[in-house]
Amino acid sequence: MLQSVTIGLIGSLAVAGAAYWRKSLSGSGFAAAVLLGTLMYAAGSLAWFGTLIVFFITSSVLSRWKSRKKAAAESGYAKSGRRDAGQVLANGGVGLLLCLAYALWPHPVWWAAYVGVMATVTADTWATEIGGLSRTQPRSIVSGRRVAPGTSGGITPLGLGASAAGGLLIGGTAWTLAALQPGAGAVIGTAEPAFGLLPLLLIGVLGGLAGSLLDSWLGAVVQVMYRCTVCGKEIEKNRHCKAAAVRYRGLAWMTNDAVNGLSSLIGGAVAAAVSLLL
Repeated sequence: MLQSVTIGLIGSLAVAGAAYWRKSLSGSGFAAAVLLGTLMYAAGSLAWFGTLIVFFITSSVLSRWKSRKKAAAESGYAKSGRRDAGQVLANGGVGLLLCLAYALWPHPVWWAAYVGVMATVTADTWATEIGGLSRTQPRSIVSGRRVAPGTSGGITPLGLGASAAGGLLIGGTAWTLAALQPGAGAVIGTAEPAFGLLPLLLIGVLGGLAGSLLDSWLGAVVQVMYRCTVCGKEIEKNRHCKAAAVRYRGLAWMTNDAVNGLSSLIGGAVAAAVSLLL
């Protein structure tokens, strides 16, 4: 156990430290990432930890990719750029709970749900970062009408394709790492991973798409939204143009972090259901 904690701590410090140095993480985000990664490796080992790291690295790289071009669309987002502790825990907290549940009550369904959670946060991040470059104007997931780029609940074909690709990457990563470490994705004591490559790809893409689409729906319907009193733009944060913004819809507690956490939970549930049918 001590060896696993040490390896997890060293690995988490290295990855989170690099992200902090590259300004992808804030100070609180760095601390949360180290804690999350260390516990993930100690409780679930390589397959669980590595899948989390793949999400984190790809999302960090994409968030910096063509950042100037995406700046206008992202100016109204509640959080962009450096991830804080809230974002880290919203994206990885549910996954950690599933990892701990697996350690206490081993069953393949926890692994499938975890893959769905990681697929959801990856799919959502990829949709946001890559979809923000779409030349096609987004459409509201609720009404189907065209909306301005950056509008909560807006989706594009490019964003949907990016979501599917993110889910497939997580499914493939989970299978690869579990195959390298037999038993990591199955009941302890078995000799092979619980799911083959094709089932995990299916779990990843379906869980990821379901969770990311729910994220968009929640963003359009119940997420708290504000209107800038200076420029009139609809935004996710309570300040814009260096002035306080006015809340005009949504539940006060349904922040961007709450939406991310809830959608990842649903994505994990969908993945678990798919795994039981396979």
